[in-house]
Amino acid sequence: MSAAAAVAIALTAAPGPAHADATAPAPADAPVPAVAGGDTHALRGAGWALKQTGKDARFRGLAAVSRSTAWVAGSKGTVLRTTDGGRSWRDVSPPTAAAEGLELRDIEAFDARRAVALSIGEGEASRVLRTDDGGRTWTETFRNPDPRAFYDCLTFFDSRHGLAMSDPVDGRFRILSTDDGGRSWTVLPEAGMPPALPGEAGFAASGQCLVSAGPRDVWLATGGGATARILHSSDRGRTWRATESGIPAGDPAKGVFALAFRDRTAGLAVGGDYRTGEPSPQAAARSADAGRTWSPAATPPPAYRSGAAWLPHTRAAALAVGPTGTDATTDGGRTWHPLAAGSFDTVDCTPDGSCWAAGEKGRVGRLERE
Repeated sequence: MSAAAAVAIALTAAPGPAHADATAPAPADAPVPAVAGGDTHALRGAGWALKQTGKDARFRGLAAVSRSTAWVAGSKGTVLRTTDGGRSWRDVSPPTAAAEGLELRDIEAFDARRAVALSIGEGEASRVLRTDDGGRTWTETFRNPDPRAFYDCLTFFDSRHGLAMSDPVDGRFRILSTDDGGRSWTVLPEAGMPPALPGEAGFAASGQCLVSAGPRDVWLATGGGATARILHSSDRGRTWRATESGIPAGDPAKGVFALAFRDRTAGLAVGGDYRTGEPSPQAAARSADAGRTWSPAATPPPAYRSGAAWLPHTRAAALAVGPTGTDATTDGGRTWHPLAAGSFDTVDCTPDGSCWAAGEKGRVGRLERE
């Protein structure tokens, strides 16, 4: 078993840092005072309102479409969809994925009807599935034939063009490309990908180890090697440039777990050490030049964080989530402050100004303001 596979399996099995029952609302999830910063108004009185899903799957895949519509994907091959703001959820799990108990770690949705989901694992466990009818039917559009490959994340530039990434094969990260909305996929040539470091891999923790902004720019987050790197491509994955993130690595459990780009220049990176009780110093960094350089946060989140998202219609406000809580920045990632307790693995925000989060024990929340 590869180091990447071991980490992915551990991320599934580990209970995460100690916290209260994640399925029940608790005072820790109530709105808290706004944090300081230039976009303070965007988070004034904000907190997570839990949306009961009726499921116990761990949702590391999240596609927020609007305030009313969101998709979540997770363990046991589970996919849920809401179109009424989380008041009700429809189980739209792909029958084959549910029957085989696949780990669906990423989902990208274009609207309430069209979505593409990724299952992770070595060899044929890595698959891509697509629906065009709100999850009533699914089509498997890719099944990984290479036992050495292990796909972690996918992203779309628009409704046609997208990429998926695998941990290194023959010493380089492997990139899968589609130009028809995920209906068919092609492995890109490896010539433009720099060599991977020994032990380097991606983390299938939140669907955010591969992210895009605009029509051509995409970033890939790594860990496990001597340094945690961020790779950037400005030509839809054909050529890449690697940069050190400054987030500690040097262990299979450490590195950059999630990226978020507000546009093609302003980026955030979060991560740390996912193991329960292990410290995660300097668990965040920021970039203002498309990821060519990264600066450490002056005040980082206090623990490992696996997901991040910019708040829409702000210049400097963002969220980071993890098993021990949610943090916010209102100064572009220079400083982070606690926003709420409670476990989440991933977070996503929408053009209409809504933010959703998802995690273990069927836990889903939407950011609400008093």
